[in-house]
Amino acid sequence: MKFTQIIPSKETSVIFYLLAIGIISILGQVLLLRELTVAFYGIELIYILAIGVWLFWTAFGAVVGRRGYIPSVAVISCLLLIFSILLPLEVVFIRGIRIFFGGIPGSYLPFWRQLAAIIVTLLPVGVLLGLLFQWTAKLYINKNRTLALAYGIESIGGLLGGLASTLFLKAGVQNFTIVILCSLLTVGILLLPGKKQSKRIFYPGISLFCLFLFVLGISQTIDRQMTGWNHAGFVDSRDSPYSRISIEEHAGQFVIFENDALGFETESAAAEELAHLAAINHHDPNQVLLLGGGVEGGIKEVLKHLPQRLDYVELNTVLLDLVQKFLPESYQRPLKSELVTLYHSDPRNFLKNAKTYDLILVGMPEPSSGQSNRFYTREFFMQCEAKLKPDGVLGFRLRSSENIWTRFISYRNTSIYRALTSVFSDVVVLPGVTNIFIASNTPLTRNPSLLMERFKKRNIKTRLITQAYIRYLYTNDRFFDIAKRLNSTNALPNTDIRPVCYRYSSMIWLSKFIPRMINLDISLPALKTQKAVVSYITAIFLMIGLFLVVRRWLRFQRMMLAAIAGFIGMILETMFILYYQVKSGILFQNIGILLMVFMAGLAVGSILIMELAKLQMNKYGSLKKSVGRSLLIGFGLLNAAFIGSLNFNYLAGLWSISILMFITGFLVAGIFAFASLYRVDDQKNVVSPLYAADLIGGCLGSLLGSLILIPLLGMELSAAIGMIISLAAIALI
Repeated sequence: MKFTQIIPSKETSVIFYLLAIGIISILGQVLLLRELTVAFYGIELIYILAIGVWLFWTAFGAVVGRRGYIPSVAVISCLLLIFSILLPLEVVFIRGIRIFFGGIPGSYLPFWRQLAAIIVTLLPVGVLLGLLFQWTAKLYINKNRTLALAYGIESIGGLLGGLASTLFLKAGVQNFTIVILCSLLTVGILLLPGKKQSKRIFYPGISLFCLFLFVLGISQTIDRQMTGWNHAGFVDSRDSPYSRISIEEHAGQFVIFENDALGFETESAAAEELAHLAAINHHDPNQVLLLGGGVEGGIKEVLKHLPQRLDYVELNTVLLDLVQKFLPESYQRPLKSELVTLYHSDPRNFLKNAKTYDLILVGMPEPSSGQSNRFYTREFFMQCEAKLKPDGVLGFRLRSSENIWTRFISYRNTSIYRALTSVFSDVVVLPGVTNIFIASNTPLTRNPSLLMERFKKRNIKTRLITQAYIRYLYTNDRFFDIAKRLNSTNALPNTDIRPVCYRYSSMIWLSKFIPRMINLDISLPALKTQKAVVSYITAIFLMIGLFLVVRRWLRFQRMMLAAIAGFIGMILETMFILYYQVKSGILFQNIGILLMVFMAGLAVGSILIMELAKLQMNKYGSLKKSVGRSLLIGFGLLNAAFIGSLNFNYLAGLWSISILMFITGFLVAGIFAFASLYRVDDQKNVVSPLYAADLIGGCLGSLLGSLILIPLLGMELSAAIGMIISLAAIALI
C-alpha cells in the first residue's frame, strides 16, 4: 500500500512541506552564513551576530499575521517558490555588499554599515522561513494534529539538511552550486509526481525548475564572476571546509586570500621572522616540525638552516592544491624537497603520535576564532612541549602593535603568555608589528652577539633578517617594556575550556570602529570571593521569584519555558561544538553530523512527549506537571555531566559529543512539546508565541554564550549557570 493511500493527499503535501522547511532552513542557514563570513573577512564576531539576527528574523516571521489565519496549500507552495528565488539572490547581494555599501577595496566597512548589511541581508529569508513554519504548522494542526508533531517533522527535515551540507562539503561542491541545488530541491518538492498543484503554481514551478537547471550548468562561471567583483587581477577561487581561498596576480606577484582576508603574498618577507628568529635560538635544529605557514615561504626559510628532516603539517589541502597550481616555482620547489615530509592533518591530532623535534614552529592563523584559538592554549603548548627534546625550542607569532599596546592587546597577549609560561620555564617575546614568541625548558639567551654569530655561521641569505636587525630586536626599549607589561597585566591563561583569547581578539577588532572602547577595563573579576558568592545566591533567588510570578499567567509561563529551552539548549550546543573543535580539530568536516544528531534529538523529543501525552490522559492538553519538571532536571543533570567531563577530560570524541548533542536536542524539543501540550485547548493559538519564544531564547543563548559566558567564565562556569537556570525553572511549573 502506498504512503499516499494511508494519508490524505492534502495532509501528505503538508508533511512534505514541513520536511522541506526543515531541510532548506538548515541548509540555507549554512550557505548564507558561509557567504557572510567571506564578505566580512572571516571575523567570528560577525558570524555570531549573523546567527543572532537570523534567529531574530525567523522569530519575527513566526509571529506576524493573524493568529487565527489558516492558509491553503497553494499559499505555502507560493512561499516556497519565493524562497527558491530569494536564496540565490541573497548570495548575489552578499557578494556585492562591499560595493553596495560603499566599501573601499581591502578595507572594512564601518561597523554600523556591516551590522546594517547583515540585518538587511537576513531579513527577507529569515522572516519568510519563520512565516513558512508558522503557516504550515497551523495547516497541519488544523487536521487534528499537534504543534509538537509538526515541530518534530520539521526537525527531521533539519536532520536531512545537516546531512546534505555534510555530503556536499565532503564532495568539494562550491557554495554557490549548493545554493542552486537547494533552490532546485525546493521547487522539485512542489512538482513531485502525484502531487496536484494549481496552474498558478505548476507553470511558474516548471519554469523556475528549468531556469535553475540552466543556472546549475553555468554555476561555476557565475561563481567566478561574482568572486571577481572583490578581487582585481582575479585568478581562481575554491571553497574548502575551512575557508574560501582566492588568488590574485599582479605583474607576476601572487596574493592569496582566505575568506577574502590577506593570507600572504609572494613578495613578502614575513616568513623570515618566525623561521630565523626561532631557529637561531637552537644550537643545531636538525629535526624540525612546521605546523602551518609552509606554503607562504616557511619551508623555504627553514631549509636554509640545513635540517636533517622537516615535517610539514597542512590542515587545508585546498590551499596546497592552489599553491602548487599557480604560485611561482620558488614556492613550489621546497614542497618537493627530499628533506620535507608533508602531512595532511590537524596539527593537534598530528602531535598526539608525532616524533620528537629540536624545533617546532607554529604558523597557524591568529587566535581570532574558536577554530584558531585552540593553537594558543595551555593544552596545545603542553602537546608541543611533550614532543620537544630537552633543549627543544617552540616558536610562534602574533600580530600586534609595535609602539602602543591597548588594553585589549595587552589582555590577549598576556593570556597567551601565561598559558605559555605555565608549560615552559623560559619565554622570550620579540617586539614588532608581529611579536615573535620563543619558548624552551632550557634557558634562552638574551645575548644578541651569540645569536648573531649563529646566524652568520649558517650563511643564511635573507631580505629582512640581518645581524643588525637581530641586535636591534634584543636591545631596543620595547624588548624590555613588553616583558614588564606581560608580567604585570592581570589576565587568566588561555585554555581549552576558558578560551578568553578569542574574545579579546574580537574586542581588538571591534575597537577599530569604536575607538573609545580601548579604554575599557575588561580584566576578569574574582569569581570565588565572598562578595561574588553572595551575588550569585541573590541572583538565584531573584530568578526563582521571577519564575513564581510568571507562572500566574499560563500564556507567559509557556513562552518562558520555550525561551529557557532555546537559551540553555543553544549554550550547551555551542559548548559541545567548541569542545569538540578544540579536542579534535575536524569540526568543519563533521559539523553537519553534529547538527544532524541535534535535529534528530529534536524530532525524537517532540514525538515521544506527544505520545506520552496520549498515554497519560488519552487526549492532548493534559500532560502532567511531572513531565516538565523531569525534563528540566534532565537539563540540570546534562550540565552537571558536562562539568564532570571537563574535569576528567572525557567525552571529546565524535560519538560522545554526538550523544550529548542528541540529548540536548531531545530536552529542548521535549520542553517545547510540554509547553505546547500542557493545558492547551486550541493548538493553533500557541504556534506563533511558542515558536518565536524558542527562537528568541536561542538568539540570546547564541550571543551571550559565544561572546560573554564561554570566553569570560569558561565552559565549566557556563555549564554551572545553565544547570542553575534549568533547576530554578522548575518553579515555573
